[in-house]
Amino acid sequence: MKKQTIKEILQDYKKVLHHDITVYGWVRTFRANRFIALNDGSTINNLQIVVDFENFDEEIINKISTASSLKIVGEVVESQGAGQDVEILAKKITILGDNFTEERDKTILQPKKHTLETLREQAHLRFRTNLFGAVFRVRHAVSFAVHAFFNQNQFFYINTPVITGADAEGAGEMFGVTNFDLNNIPRDEQGDIDFSQDFFGKKTNLTVSGQLEGETAAMGLGRIYTFGPTFRAENSNTTRHLAEFWMIEPEVAFNNLEDNIDLAEDFLKYVIQYVLDNCKDDLDFLDKRFAEEQKTKAEKERAKEGLIEKLQNVVAKRFKRVSYTEAIEILLNSKENKKGKFQYPVEKWGTDLQSEHERYLVEKHFESPVVLFDYPKEIKAFYMKLNDDNKTVAAMDVLFPGIGEIIGGSEREARLDVLKQKMADMHVDEHELWWYLDTRKFGSVPHAGFGLGLERLVLFVTGMTNIRDVIPFPRTPKNAEF
Repeated sequence: MKKQTIKEILQDYKKVLHHDITVYGWVRTFRANRFIALNDGSTINNLQIVVDFENFDEEIINKISTASSLKIVGEVVESQGAGQDVEILAKKITILGDNFTEERDKTILQPKKHTLETLREQAHLRFRTNLFGAVFRVRHAVSFAVHAFFNQNQFFYINTPVITGADAEGAGEMFGVTNFDLNNIPRDEQGDIDFSQDFFGKKTNLTVSGQLEGETAAMGLGRIYTFGPTFRAENSNTTRHLAEFWMIEPEVAFNNLEDNIDLAEDFLKYVIQYVLDNCKDDLDFLDKRFAEEQKTKAEKERAKEGLIEKLQNVVAKRFKRVSYTEAIEILLNSKENKKGKFQYPVEKWGTDLQSEHERYLVEKHFESPVVLFDYPKEIKAFYMKLNDDNKTVAAMDVLFPGIGEIIGGSEREARLDVLKQKMADMHVDEHELWWYLDTRKFGSVPHAGFGLGLERLVLFVTGMTNIRDVIPFPRTPKNAEF
């Protein structure tokens, strides 16, 4: 008989009621030498084990403590106490792993005994807490829903390179990849590093995006998406930045900007609804935590709705679609801008919007998710389609409450001559991207796509406030532990 998880037992306990079963897990609490709260990570809910200590060796009882791992054989019975439907009357207890820590160190795994900052320093133990168990089960559900959505809509999953010679963003904030002995780097006659002698024979980096390679696949497969790690060497120690994170990037042949916006809205609503449908216990826990956290904030800074209510509203409401030009007018005329309350004042058309501007539009002005489109060409990437006004590009950003930008995308520039001119204007090397230009020579078609940072979405769905708390092992400046 296969091992059952605690989640399975609690969901279908009537099938095993009054039968002996075997369960495995870690001790969350052990009260009065009689009640063990056992958890195996499959659910936020614990399974209560009732121990008649007179039937067990005292040495075994003394070894049971928070974080001990146990194998327990016992009878499933209806619970006499409040808080659970069933419990197990223990008949045999095997200690699989003792907790060898000193008493003062055991608090790291006990609720209300630790801060999030402390747990970031103990990231290998975060999974053992209720909070991070919930967060990472939700992260799994989000990831699964991503694949399910695209599979149902006939997209093909493509793996794009982690090591690349292309800079998709043109920002230059990339981690270099080399096989050189750093104490003996070869140089050419001009004294520059001679990358021709390196492993790949050229300068290479960790990717910031799989988009450009994804476009090549879409030109033959029609609908594709990538889902993989990306890297930014940006020296930002903020609650919103990571050096290593996961990106989802669909690319669709024959789609225009409006199609792209429709896809983004459908996609986000599908994933959030999946989490609402399949993570109820974890969301209930996170919702209560979110509410408690709001009480600690000044009244004007508190969220207007609870976590679950916020998610339900995003699914229910049609996203407001607003041109960049209209958004600038709204911001220019806002009380916040006129009274100097924005950290970055909005002074004119062409301003690159900051998170505070995006959140104002979503949370104060429209009170719904917003899609901004048709941005000034100067503040967007070379590959975005130039509009007929020659001033804007067919770009789109999806803005969410509490987050700001959660998706960025565009219709791509499919015209070879226009693309080459834009690359020249933005100093993007044609020779490095000869293969990308080739996709415009062999049956070029209108196409569009977007990028979504997985961690940004998990941050939104869980109600967490620091992006380092929604990835198992965060990589940030001066921090690459574990």
